[in-house]
Amino acid sequence: MNMYASVFFLTAMSVARFYTVISSLKMHSRRASAVAAKWICLGIWLISLLATLPHAIYSTSAQFPGEELCLVRFPETGSWDPQLLLGLYQLQKVLLGFVIPLVVITVCYLLLLRFVLSRRISGVADSEQGCHKRRSKVTKSVVIVVLSFFLCWLPNQALTLWSVLIKFDLVPFSNAFYNTQAYAFPLTVCLAHTNSCLNPVLYCLVRQEFRAGLKELLLRAKPSFCSLSHLLPRKAKVAEAPTVLVLVQMDV
Repeated sequence: MNMYASVFFLTAMSVARFYTVISSLKMHSRRASAVAAKWICLGIWLISLLATLPHAIYSTSAQFPGEELCLVRFPETGSWDPQLLLGLYQLQKVLLGFVIPLVVITVCYLLLLRFVLSRRISGVADSEQGCHKRRSKVTKSVVIVVLSFFLCWLPNQALTLWSVLIKFDLVPFSNAFYNTQAYAFPLTVCLAHTNSCLNPVLYCLVRQEFRAGLKELLLRAKPSFCSLSHLLPRKAKVAEAPTVLVLVQMDV
């Protein structure tokens, strides 16, 4: 569920960013935008919940020689092979969790890049050097966002697709697949969720306006930390001050 929600929110942010830039000259109601954003967020969580229902319903454990595994096992039915159902479920993960979001994110940022590079803000006379610098920043930002998403999720989704091909009897089961699933797949899961750790940095801290907002927030919080320091014993040493207090004051 966390995987689907993270990818869907990342995709929605890409669409929202593109729509915001191309409609920047139009008047929009902030209240209506906030309501729409809330409904979109609710819809994303509902879709993520529906996409992961098979895990909640059919997850079980199975005994194998020397170990017990947690897995998704669909029940036996007369018309559907459980392995085929599992393959379809994994194919859903590849399509909804990687292929379709990657296409949408890439298209949105390519269109956004073309829009930014083909237009200038009216009334502002930019030098050629400044224009080139701005284009370079936009291009670099787009490449980093798309590549980070692609590289973090590609190994995990590639192994999932390999499993799908085996479920559909398009590729034979082999020792290489078993060893890869046993030893490499957990590492690909960690790499995939690393993208969620990178997103706050890529979307916030690398942008000047967000860094300025963070600095302003820390400056506003400084009086609170100062008042907190007065509550400490007067004879307390500086080394005994809270670590968070010292670090924040040094950063500011």
